[in-house]
Amino acid sequence: WCDQSNPVCEDNICMSNCNFSSFCTLAEEVCVAIWKKVNESLTVQTLCHNPRHALENTVLSNDSSSECVMTPVPSEKSMLYLCSCIKEQDCNDKLIFDKGTNVVVISLVPLLLVAVIAAMAFYLYRTRQQNKQPKDWPPKRTHYQSLKPPDGCIREANGIDYHGKLLSLSNDANSDMSSSCANSLNHNTEHLPIQLEALVGKGRFAEVWRAQLNHSECGQYETVAVKIFPAVEYASWRNERAIFSDANLKHENIVQFLTAEERGGTASTPQRQYWLIMAYHALGNLQDFLASHVLSWTELCAMAGSVARGLAHLHSDTTLSGMSKVPIAHRDLKSSNIVVKSPRECVLCDFGLALRLDLTLTVDDFANSGQVGTARYMAPEVLESRVNLEDLESFKQMDVYSMALVLWEMASRCDVIGEVKNYEPPFGSKVCEQPCVDSMRDLVLRDRGRPDIPPSWTIHQGMKLLCATITECWDHDPEARLTAHCVLERFNALTQEELESTTITVLLPSSTEQPESSSDFEFIPFP
Repeated sequence: WCDQSNPVCEDNICMSNCNFSSFCTLAEEVCVAIWKKVNESLTVQTLCHNPRHALENTVLSNDSSSECVMTPVPSEKSMLYLCSCIKEQDCNDKLIFDKGTNVVVISLVPLLLVAVIAAMAFYLYRTRQQNKQPKDWPPKRTHYQSLKPPDGCIREANGIDYHGKLLSLSNDANSDMSSSCANSLNHNTEHLPIQLEALVGKGRFAEVWRAQLNHSECGQYETVAVKIFPAVEYASWRNERAIFSDANLKHENIVQFLTAEERGGTASTPQRQYWLIMAYHALGNLQDFLASHVLSWTELCAMAGSVARGLAHLHSDTTLSGMSKVPIAHRDLKSSNIVVKSPRECVLCDFGLALRLDLTLTVDDFANSGQVGTARYMAPEVLESRVNLEDLESFKQMDVYSMALVLWEMASRCDVIGEVKNYEPPFGSKVCEQPCVDSMRDLVLRDRGRPDIPPSWTIHQGMKLLCATITECWDHDPEARLTAHCVLERFNALTQEELESTTITVLLPSSTEQPESSSDFEFIPFP
């Protein structure tokens, strides 16, 4: 027996193609083969089985044959055949169908039936729609959730209330998402009216463009970001689209997603492209922002706290409202994959390498996801290829290490550390501009290197706590690192202490007369 194999079939004979053999050892057992066709996947499972017990909801009808003659078994989800045999070793290696049966033809029957039914359904649908359609049929509308509803655009037509926003996906019969969720896929084939304006970013997998999304109903437009993947990067686009399709991903510190589209592949535009359309933030990514801005302590706490808040939401298995969600590991967290929403707030973006930490996935699924990320920001265990794939927390710990480097970048540009030098990425001049995995392995693993934290940084008490947090987050031992939720709690505490330390109680008399008791004073807090 062997667990599963891909059979080789010709006419009415299939060979199991089993590459590992073992023999049944119990006298009451017989050799069994299960031939199964699910969608386009054809597999054979061979095993030892007691014929007195049911198998695939049926009892074996012939348990004394020396050959494995396949018998069809009723099944709702697949095409299923069973056989059993005894006496000859490996008797279930050769699977024999009825003499008049061509197993290759059997495999094609479901596909042919599906194709015929689909063609008939499509024909009937088009015929019915043409009979119902009036002569003044309006142009088809694209259904999506507007990122930033235009002002002054109030219209009601065909029973659809526009009131400052375009039709949401909740009005699309093909959508199962709520109208409050902007993280939605475009369920229609019609493309959004988008005009590309300028290239604002370019990464390994895609380009990011600033674009105009036109609102034809009122002649206004909103600015959006369009991430364009070439045809060869389809897998990355598909993965990011799948991450965004989770309605529970929506969060103030996760980039707001509008829709996904497939473009090109026509005579006028032969090159195939894959688009993700998202909110646009004019301040750009965090790396460029830090290169041109020095942060105050208050700005640092707010911005860094928003990064921790976004990552904590990614890693969480519940939403803020308590709904269950699948945790997500970003796996490529870095300052250039964080967008500055305002001088006090950031949003996480670029989920092309992200991984849903679904409990239904196996260790093999996680192993096949590969060693991914940007070498400069890779955690020691990733560089060493020793990630514990059996513990989903391992993927979160990798993100926390990367976040620590981002926090160090932000701290290095804060005015409370003394002399603020020009921006440098983590590890600065210790490695080249785009270091390879081998270079980072030597620095991080062999030398236990981390970015420098000079003594001058720890004079400020708040920065001292932040530096301690950073050090705990990039610990060499993954299990010793803080969680994103713990980092967020520390930033919340820092923010609270900052508010309390900057509040001054000023004593003012309540009248022009000399006060006689404390009740004559008004206490006015000034931030």
